[in-house]
Amino acid sequence: MHYYHWWIFEWWYFRKYGTSFIEQVSVSHLRPLLGGVDNNSPNNSNTSNGDSDSNRQSVSECKVWRNPLNLFRGAEYNRYTWVTGREPLTYYDMNLSAQDHQTFFTCDTDHLRPADASKQMNSCQEVMQKAWRERNPQARISAAHEALELNECATAYILLAEEEATTIVEAEKLFKQALKAGEGCYRRSQQLQHHGAQYEAQHRRDTNVLVYIKRRLAMCARKLGRTREAVKMMRDLMKEFPLLSMFNIHENLLEALLELQAYADVQAVLAKYDDISLPKSATICYTAALLKARAVSDKFSPEAASRRGLSTAEMNAVEAIHRAVEFNPHVPKYLLEMKSLILPPEHILKRGDSEAIAYAFFHLQHWKRVEGALNLLHCTWEGTFRMIPYPLEKGHLFYPYPICTETADRELLPSFHEVSVYPKKELPFFILFTAGLCSFTAMLALLTHQFPELMGVFAKAFLSTLFAPLNFVMEKVESILPSSLWHQLTRI
Repeated sequence: MHYYHWWIFEWWYFRKYGTSFIEQVSVSHLRPLLGGVDNNSPNNSNTSNGDSDSNRQSVSECKVWRNPLNLFRGAEYNRYTWVTGREPLTYYDMNLSAQDHQTFFTCDTDHLRPADASKQMNSCQEVMQKAWRERNPQARISAAHEALELNECATAYILLAEEEATTIVEAEKLFKQALKAGEGCYRRSQQLQHHGAQYEAQHRRDTNVLVYIKRRLAMCARKLGRTREAVKMMRDLMKEFPLLSMFNIHENLLEALLELQAYADVQAVLAKYDDISLPKSATICYTAALLKARAVSDKFSPEAASRRGLSTAEMNAVEAIHRAVEFNPHVPKYLLEMKSLILPPEHILKRGDSEAIAYAFFHLQHWKRVEGALNLLHCTWEGTFRMIPYPLEKGHLFYPYPICTETADRELLPSFHEVSVYPKKELPFFILFTAGLCSFTAMLALLTHQFPELMGVFAKAFLSTLFAPLNFVMEKVESILPSSLWHQLTRI
């Protein structure tokens, strides 16, 4: 039974840490004693520096980002809950959003406004500071209404548009009211921003509020079918605030341009943002692959390509698909509808399943619109994994795939969704062999304890069957060899 307990412990350790306990002990403790190389030794300082660089990159890639195309809670997420009875957002995801709202829409100097500011504005900001910290949605909405009774407050309108409005039309009306109030605050703080640190903080907050409002208005226009208007609003916003790249407005612009089938404009945006010095995303990589696939996908045939080989344009398209799949290997199964989509979360993990869901949710229609693009993806995407070194100790075109994605995605995605895992954890042969041996031994011990006589009969029958071929051979040998010679051999 001790073997059985040991196997259970091995299985639990592997499920939690992704490696065998015996293997971990061997590598961490026995290898140095047997003369293994210590990675921390001075002789390996270059290797250590390289590893630390890779570790730093993995940490940055495991950072959770705000979803650039996140949906509206009241008009979209809540409607899903009303229809299905399921919660599309996790507590962790909503908690991150609450932190974002406090960072973007409040500042520490709200209670230190200049003396000529009205008391109503002070009270309004204090109410909204409390509202963004509230965990109860109804309490947040009530606080927003309370703030509006005191004064025209842009952040109060934002909260109502996000959480109370049940349609996109209602949300757009509230955002337009927020824009009017937000522009007034922005102009006032812009004139005073150089008068001190507190004024600069207030101006930074008012800038964030204004950018957020304009972006959400552009998203409302896109959802209501006014795509050209949405594109113009996004372009104007990027021109007015070029330094606010943290909002990733270019990803909203790419999606809207793809809806217009303005592929030349899409290529122009990619030329600016698909740069080696800028952080990548699934939207950037897969949109670049889609454009290259569009040039050849309508005439692509796997049979013809196998006979004549790939042309230069086809090779470029395949390489672009391989690049995209290496960045995020979860996307193809959603684009090829091998996995069902869910509503995207409010935050995503780059290169993770959450980012794949967010990308496919909005871009699947664009891939379907390009004739043959999904067929080309289906024929070529799995070839990516033959190019990536295993077990992913280094990447091919990008840094090694981070090992933290599964844990973070399980926090971001609802429990009813089966999280996509890459690479799949395969049980080592040692664990499988130990499991089988321990289970068989435990079963024999239990049966022998319960039915000793019956198991004795089975044991004798098993041993007689096992040694039957040997007895048969011995009988044949005795019949062939002379008795005197056999007698001498037995004496020896």
